[in-house]
Amino acid sequence: MEELVIRDAEVVDGTGEPSYRADVVVVGGRIVSIVQEAAAAGCQRPRARRELDAEGLVLAPGFIDMHAHSDLALLRDPDHSAKAAQGVTLEVLGQDGLSYAPVDDRTLGEVRRAIAGWNGPGDDVDFDWRSVGEYLDRLDRGSAVNAAYLIPQGTVRALAVGWEDREATPAELERMRRLVAEGMEQGAVGMSSGLTYTPGMYAKDAELTELCRVVASYGGYYCPHHRSYGAGALQAYEEMVELTREAGCPLHLAHATMNFGVNKGRAPELLTLLDDALATGADITLDTYPYTPGCTTLVALLPSWASEGGPEQILKRLADDETAERIRHHMERIGSDGCHGVPVEWETIEISGVSDPALGEYVGRTVLESAGLRGETPWAVVRRLLLADRLAPTILQHVGHEENVRAIMRHRVHTGGSDGILQGSKPHPRAYGTFPHYLGHYVRELGVLSLEECVAHLTARPAARLRLPDRGRVREGYRADLVLFDPATVAAGSTYEEPRRLPTGIPYVLVDGRFVMEDGHRTDVLAGRSVRRVPR
Repeated sequence: MEELVIRDAEVVDGTGEPSYRADVVVVGGRIVSIVQEAAAAGCQRPRARRELDAEGLVLAPGFIDMHAHSDLALLRDPDHSAKAAQGVTLEVLGQDGLSYAPVDDRTLGEVRRAIAGWNGPGDDVDFDWRSVGEYLDRLDRGSAVNAAYLIPQGTVRALAVGWEDREATPAELERMRRLVAEGMEQGAVGMSSGLTYTPGMYAKDAELTELCRVVASYGGYYCPHHRSYGAGALQAYEEMVELTREAGCPLHLAHATMNFGVNKGRAPELLTLLDDALATGADITLDTYPYTPGCTTLVALLPSWASEGGPEQILKRLADDETAERIRHHMERIGSDGCHGVPVEWETIEISGVSDPALGEYVGRTVLESAGLRGETPWAVVRRLLLADRLAPTILQHVGHEENVRAIMRHRVHTGGSDGILQGSKPHPRAYGTFPHYLGHYVRELGVLSLEECVAHLTARPAARLRLPDRGRVREGYRADLVLFDPATVAAGSTYEEPRRLPTGIPYVLVDGRFVMEDGHRTDVLAGRSVRRVPR
């Protein structure tokens, strides 16, 4: 007797090919049989200890979130309904060049302070690891979804060089190369960078190229948050294409978009750049989220010179009136590299979260709105928030363009990534809604993508980038990481006003053949584990 048969499902298998009706049999965490409706006519249909009637539901591979910030969330709350309820069965962590492995005692404290806005301060987490392998072992204790890991280049630089704006010495570069090699050997799938975040942004192209050579030698890929998504965005994309071409390393462009007023309607220029590179043999993919606002930390907008030396040095500079005035001038008049070379427009910066509840009045308002209510300048509000909340505030940046979002998601190398920050009282709704928003809004309502094409973007294509030989498709022998959804009702529940509402129309999600979502509710199953690099 089989374990489970999913009966009469409309199978969208991840290949982009037309759907078909079938019974799908799952045994021991794998798909062992797919019996299409036509083949079953007049034959004995498969049976199992459990039979699930999937009439009216689409059965697809579990969705792969190519850009997640759940590095601590999976440890503090393995239930992880934010992603499980969306049909996500695998997340890629270690994004934007900053995460929690590899570290030593010094850098762990520094990184925790630097990205408290992404993941919280971590006071409720036992940091009982230091290496990449030890962090992956910690994930193996179980959670709702699987997770892969990118070596964070900024963390590696902090460990080998520090937070100073200078070139690495030959000995420091060699140590970084060793750290990247060790992380790849321990199971990382590639390396990320945050080239508008310190200290990763202090690395010159030659340094990044050397680290990418190491990544490539292990069959991994490079995932940069590159140097600008505003002024100079196209040049920044081209820089990454040329850098990885020189290193012989596959490239995956993180949250690939064209933002700010200077880039309105310019997505076709980016896509032409990518098509030209692909035509010459470049190995490139990208991910996007299906929303126009971005999301990051408030401190990330500061110029890089103000962030040199790490979090404590930033706070000292903000506390000094003369230095703070220099920072303001750089941000409001010149356009800081932290704000992508564009003079900041405070009406587009909405505070989405703070760590100190006493500062909650700022959440949900733009900086300009808070300044008006208090009779202060916007910079006075920002400076106070950064000092009082010790750099922890998170923001939404309302700087995107819908026509760019739609154009990029249609591209043949596109994949889905939430870039979801789960912290703050009003996080970006993409953290809870990215994947159903693709299916409900952009497929069913707008027809930007067909259902089969969209599922391929969210499943088989990212699995291929991760070099996973048995995930991302509904196919015999593949792992039973699966999602069943109603194509007529699937939708994101999260909104900007209520960002933590769960989606509708996704009643069942399986990880390793076990139900983590059943009848629309989270079960107590923690079948998720680390997914490690597959050796060549």
